[in-house]
Amino acid sequence: MTSKATSIVTTYKQKHIMGATTGTTVRVVSGRMVQPPSGGGGTPSEDIHLTPWDLRLLTIYYIQMGIVLPKPPVGGKSLVDALASSLARTLVRYYHFAGRLAVEELGDGTVTVSLRCTGEGAELVHAEAPGVAVADLVGSVHTSSPVDPAFFSLSGVLNGDAAIQSLPVLSAQVTELADGVFIAVSMNHSVGDGTNFWDLFNTWSEIHRGGDVNNTTPLLHGRWFVETSPVPIPLPLSKLQHVLQRFHLPPVREAFFTFSAASVKKLKARANEEMATNAISSLQALLAHLWRAVCRARRVPKGQETFYVLATWAAPWWSEERTGTVASFDEATLREFLDRWIREPTFPYSKDLSAGGGLEISNSPLFDVFGNDFGWGRPLGVRSGFGADDKSDGKATVFEGPEGEGSMSLEVCLAPDVLERLLADHEFMDAVTLPLPA
Repeated sequence: MTSKATSIVTTYKQKHIMGATTGTTVRVVSGRMVQPPSGGGGTPSEDIHLTPWDLRLLTIYYIQMGIVLPKPPVGGKSLVDALASSLARTLVRYYHFAGRLAVEELGDGTVTVSLRCTGEGAELVHAEAPGVAVADLVGSVHTSSPVDPAFFSLSGVLNGDAAIQSLPVLSAQVTELADGVFIAVSMNHSVGDGTNFWDLFNTWSEIHRGGDVNNTTPLLHGRWFVETSPVPIPLPLSKLQHVLQRFHLPPVREAFFTFSAASVKKLKARANEEMATNAISSLQALLAHLWRAVCRARRVPKGQETFYVLATWAAPWWSEERTGTVASFDEATLREFLDRWIREPTFPYSKDLSAGGGLEISNSPLFDVFGNDFGWGRPLGVRSGFGADDKSDGKATVFEGPEGEGSMSLEVCLAPDVLERLLADHEFMDAVTLPLPA
């Protein structure tokens, strides 16, 4: 049921031997560590202690998402050298992503985990997949299986593995395709979230195309703790390895659905009309459309309770006036949860979603995906890797749509028979506009 972290990391290191092939499509050409330039003024040496929100994610996989770009005018080593240079400048702003997670065993049956801003660098991998075309990744609504993990570095690595093995907390892979390029980033989820992920991606692409990074919003690297919390927080474990587990999940198939702005607007109008309100947002309407369709495809009996998890940043502006759905999660409830977690920590696992028969949504349509123009054209598509909160039955990722202006896309993983029924569901598919089935 489980395997040791060291075996996964060994496999990962073997994958990155120059010239190694991963599966039948991707060949790793080279790998390097990219460090922020010395004298950049943005690489202080410090320890960033992790909050309960950060620590509880040690048991899941890295965030992995990537964009498909047109073929650049220059490829090979010249392309990767240029991307390494712009990534190094990006790390001046994101100096903590050049650091390493470190675990300290206190000798009393507890451990602490912190991020040390050592400046050791982020990883950049160069790979080739000459037999893969852009259309193979973005040309169809339906893919028989998730995108090959070989397109993403640090695949199969848990966030906690980085502390045990001193692995990079940020790794990027540039894979040259037959007629394009796939740039993927893997980010340790205990160090950063979706906002950090796409902000870094946006900054990297802006710097690479010659933009002014000083126009971007300053970063805040500090963490917030309740007043009663010890800092750093001791975890009741003699070894961090004891909480890291891997599971063999049931097979899933994956589909990528895009909904035009007009289609989303229509879904929103229908949802508000059905509920006699005007408070339902575009995202709520789209996710409800998916939820109902998946329940039909799963043949859920009437009266059976299901659940829907929407991971979001609980900032002050996510108020009742904004969504009407989070009123029960007020400051007192939040503080109570954090106090309880410090005393009795709990951790999520990839098997939890599949076992529960629910749906979980990650990412946000507010993140700027298609603005990531590295200087030779805007993205043609976006895909997530296995580490995008795990590719398990009921996992979905939401992105902004390629046309912008309110369009959205959903990357959905379901059991094979359930997905087939979803694709045959006319009520659901009538709202899908792009891309069309190949």
